[in-house]
Amino acid sequence: MTHSSDPDDDDATLIRPLPSAVPAEPAAAPPPRHDGGNALPVGSRQAEFEVTRVLGEGGFGIVYLARDHALERLVALKEYMPAALAMRGDASQVRVRSERHRDTFEAGLKSFINEARLLAQFDHPSLVKVYRFWEANGTAFMVMPFVEGRTLKETLKDRTEPPDEGALMGLLAPLTEALQVLHGEHCYHRDIAPDNIILVAATGRPLLLDFGAARRVIGDMTQALTVILKPGYAPIEQYAEVPGMKQGPWTDVYALAAVVYWAITGRTPPPSVGRLVKDEHVPLAQLTSLVQGRYSARLIQAVDRALQVLPDDRTPSMAAFREDLGLAGEFTPTPSQMATQIQPAPAPVPGAAPAAVVRSRTPLFAGLAVAGLAISGAATLWATRSPPPLPAAPAPSTALPAPAPAPVPAAPLAAAAVPEAGDLPAQFHRLVARQTAGFDVQAQAERSRLRIDRDELRFSLTSAREGYVYVLLAGPDGSLVQLFPNDRARNNHIGAGATLRLPGAAWPLKASDPPGLEHFLVLVTAEPRSHAAWATEKEPTYGFLTLPSRGPAGQADWLLGQPDCGHADCASAYGAAVFTVEAVR
Repeated sequence: MTHSSDPDDDDATLIRPLPSAVPAEPAAAPPPRHDGGNALPVGSRQAEFEVTRVLGEGGFGIVYLARDHALERLVALKEYMPAALAMRGDASQVRVRSERHRDTFEAGLKSFINEARLLAQFDHPSLVKVYRFWEANGTAFMVMPFVEGRTLKETLKDRTEPPDEGALMGLLAPLTEALQVLHGEHCYHRDIAPDNIILVAATGRPLLLDFGAARRVIGDMTQALTVILKPGYAPIEQYAEVPGMKQGPWTDVYALAAVVYWAITGRTPPPSVGRLVKDEHVPLAQLTSLVQGRYSARLIQAVDRALQVLPDDRTPSMAAFREDLGLAGEFTPTPSQMATQIQPAPAPVPGAAPAAVVRSRTPLFAGLAVAGLAISGAATLWATRSPPPLPAAPAPSTALPAPAPAPVPAAPLAAAAVPEAGDLPAQFHRLVARQTAGFDVQAQAERSRLRIDRDELRFSLTSAREGYVYVLLAGPDGSLVQLFPNDRARNNHIGAGATLRLPGAAWPLKASDPPGLEHFLVLVTAEPRSHAAWATEKEPTYGFLTLPSRGPAGQADWLLGQPDCGHADCASAYGAAVFTVEAVR
C-alpha cells in the first residue's frame, strides 16, 4: 500500500494489484509485534480474521488482506484509523492523540459505522460489498471482498490515447446504475474520481471505492476542506452548503462527468470554486479537433450539461444523466439480481490437449488461436492512434488510452447500423444489468493475463439455477463469435450450483498476437436458445458461429438467441456475467 505522489491523492486509499490472483496461505511467522506504526502487525487477529499484509493506507483508514478462518477465504479488512487524530497504543488499541480531538474522532467513527451499515444493504457489482462490521480496540472494522485490479487513473496513465466512446459507455453504464441504486437510498458518494474507481482484474468491471463518509464529517468539523475535496472533481456545493446549493444526486453527477472529461482531454475541469469568479472551463463541444468524429453529439452534450457549475443549471439526477447518455431504459432497479461474487481462480484443467498457435489474420485485434483458426478477441478497451493536440491548452500530463479505429457517429449508438467495436462490451453489460433474479451467474478466468504463444485460456462458471450455457467473444472490429457450445462441445447444460470449466480439452485456446483486452459474455438461459439463425458463417473445424455485431432490433436482448425449446412460449429467463482477459507479450 502506498500513497500517491499527486497532491490531490494525499488522502486516497490505494489498493495495489498483487503478484498473483490469490495469495497463498501465509507461511508460519514469528508472533505479531508492533513496529511503532499505525498498521496492525501481520499475524494479529481481529475476531476470526488474521491480518496477512497491508494493502492500502490513507489518511482515515487502513486496508489489510486478511484470512477469514471461519469461512476459509481471503477478504479485505478495513480499519478506521484517522492518523491525524489518533495513534496505535498497546495491545492494538487505538487512542486519540489529544482530548481536543475526541469529538471529531467519535464523529468520524460514527460515520464510518454508518457507511458500513449502508453499504451492507446494497448488492450491486459496481458497489463495494460489506460482509460485516464491528467495533473493537477503540475503533471499528468492516470486512469486504478481496478484489484485485487497477484504478482507472493508473490504467489511463499507462496508455497514450483517450478511450473511445464504446469504452466510456462500458464504464458509465454500470457506474451510473450503481450510483442510481445508491441515490435511491438518499446516499451520495461525494468523492468520485479516477483514483476511486477500480477496474477489477478478472472481469474488467468498474468498482466504486472510498465513499468518504468519515472524511466528510471530519472535514466539516475541522474545516480541513483541502483534505476532503479533490479540485476539479468536487462541485461548488461541496465547498460549503448554502441556501440554493445543497448537495444531492447532482453532486455525484458533476464528479462522474468530470472523470469522463479528464479521460477524454487528459485534464480535469478547473476547480469549481474558481469557476464562480472566472469560468475558464472549456466545454467538450468547443474542443472540436479532439472530439469531432470520435464522440457522438449525445455524449458531448451530456457531459457538458453535467459540468455546469451551478446546481440549478446542471443535470439534476443520475437518471437524467443516463437519459442524456442514451442509457435510459437499460436499468432494472433490483441490485440483488446483479450481485457479483469474486471467486478464487479455478485450478488448471488436468490433461488438456496442447493448443495450436495461429497468428491473427487481422492486425487490429488480439486473437485466441484455435487449431488453424484465428478467432478475433473482444473489443480492446484502448487503441493506439495519436489524437491532435488540445487547442490552446498544455499537453495532458497523463497518458491516456487510444480511440477506436473507426469514429463514433454523432447519431445515437442504438440507432447506428454498424456499431463501434466497443459497443458490444456495452451490450454485454446491459444484459448483465437486466438478468433475471436467482441465477447469480459467476464467471472467472484462471488468469487475467495470458502470455502470447505460451498461455492457454481457462475459465470457470457457476449458476445458482440450472440452465444452458452460451459463451460469446466480442472483437474490436465489431466481430462476434460464439465459442460455446460448438461442434466439439455440444452439451451445454449446467446443473444448479455446478461448476463448468472451459474450454474443453478437445478445443483448447491459446493467446496469440497482437496483444489486447478480450471481453467474454457468459449466458445461462432457463431453456435452450439458439444463435444459429444469426450466424453469418461457421468455422468448419470446430463449428464456432460468427455472428453479426447487432441484431435486427438493435438491442442487447438479441444476444440471448432465439427460442429452441420446442414451444412458442419458451421462457426468456436468464443469468449473465462478463469477464475480460488481456493477451500480453
